[in-house]
Amino acid sequence: MITMFQITPIPAFEDNYIWALCQPQNKHCLIVDPGESDNVLQYLAKHQLQLDTILITHHHADHTGGIMVLKQHYPDVRVIGPAAEQHRIPGLTQTVKDGDRIILAAFDLTFEVIAVPGHTLGHVAYYSAPVLFCGDTLFSAGCGRLFEGTPEQMWHSLNKLSALADDTQVYCTHEYTIANLKFALSAEPTNTALVEYAGHCARLRKKNAPTLPSMLKTEKLVNPFLRCDNKVLRQSWQQDSALGLFTALRTAKDQFKG
Repeated sequence: MITMFQITPIPAFEDNYIWALCQPQNKHCLIVDPGESDNVLQYLAKHQLQLDTILITHHHADHTGGIMVLKQHYPDVRVIGPAAEQHRIPGLTQTVKDGDRIILAAFDLTFEVIAVPGHTLGHVAYYSAPVLFCGDTLFSAGCGRLFEGTPEQMWHSLNKLSALADDTQVYCTHEYTIANLKFALSAEPTNTALVEYAGHCARLRKKNAPTLPSMLKTEKLVNPFLRCDNKVLRQSWQQDSALGLFTALRTAKDQFKG
């Protein structure tokens, strides 16, 4: 159980968040998906933190591009990533697969590794209740594009994440929430929880505040990609199965111009 930790988004590129989990007592820091290094180094220096561990969810450059420079500054840093993508991720010191546990002594934490193929074939998520670092698999009100996997793989991966505790905090890696909500509202315009959540997120962004993390309990109410078992939604989309609805939604989202 994660307690007494600070988790901070470090903005990168146009809409990425590099997550920093810090242990205030000993000044150790864990970084998730550093697509670039400059902002991370500035954050570490400003707060006088020691980079202890880097977690990588998948091989895309906007999640891995800062690894090698960070290793130059912190030669002893552990860099942990998916074994299935190790040849596409520079600088890994440890590879993991589904069901592995990562013990982080400096934080007195253990993360469970969850394989979530779909966006990429080797994508993993890291879970230490109530925190979920899920990369580009589950977004608030959306999910990742299927660059390598199949709809069936992504649907199965989302079901894994959906089965976690309702109080799970979803730390994904992009501020896509407003765009995702536009599609979600077009897919399910009568969902009152969705309408309320869209207003809440709009107010946050107006203040330039992040919409993340979101709560898994909320995502189950507002995220159409987690609601494919909903009979009303299936009927409105004329789909007989949850997988059929998920496939239709993902295709429609890819073409959505809202």
